[in-house]
Amino acid sequence: MSEQKKVALITGANKGIGLETARQLAAEGVIVLLGARDIGRGDAAAAPLKAEGLDVRAVKIDVDDREDHAAIAELIEKEFGKLDILVNNAGVQLDGELGSNTTLTVSEANIRKTFDTNFFAVVALTEKLLPLLRKSEAARIVNLSSVLGSLTLHATKGSPIYDAKVFAYDTSKVALNSFTIHLAHALQDTQITVNSAHPGWVKTDMGTDAAPMNVVDGAKTSVWLATLPEDGPTGGFFHMQDTLPW
Repeated sequence: MSEQKKVALITGANKGIGLETARQLAAEGVIVLLGARDIGRGDAAAAPLKAEGLDVRAVKIDVDDREDHAAIAELIEKEFGKLDILVNNAGVQLDGELGSNTTLTVSEANIRKTFDTNFFAVVALTEKLLPLLRKSEAARIVNLSSVLGSLTLHATKGSPIYDAKVFAYDTSKVALNSFTIHLAHALQDTQITVNSAHPGWVKTDMGTDAAPMNVVDGAKTSVWLATLPEDGPTGGFFHMQDTLPW
């Protein structure tokens, strides 16, 4: 392995936006660790990318399992000695119908599970991998958020999301956006950038076939933020290269 090649870890990458992000980053010469809860599904997802000549390797990581956090940190330390890109892509939506207001119907259990995966796991994994990210010349952290995490748009009558209030999911992404802002500030004197990405409404298991965007375009925001130049933004919330309101 060339020491000059960048190394990326993408969680929840055995399908959908995560898998396409892996493909696009690997096509740019990045060594991609394709994270999956089920290593069998991860291997199956990685196989066609490898057949294309892309440097992709499936790794087991259930973001809700802190033992997996420790194991992946140990693997990266042993085999690469650093991590250049972390894409916190894994997430869940347990509220139900995206076009409704679930505030009065979603269970406390679903709220807690949503926050465990979409917020607490992201914070824990990022903190675990931060020593390896610090060893990179210019690390990039990308947190997969959603426009549904915009408080400004939720509070603005007539906005595209005003009537789409899936409470557990939305508030977990609000919390994730706050983590982006706080972590970027904490790392402002380093070469590490931290940004939130809204991929768009994409044809995935979560987005359904009703979504207007394809997966290739849905991965572009993550890839852009993962490969920012030295003078790139940090502490922001973006779709493609447009800034979104918090």
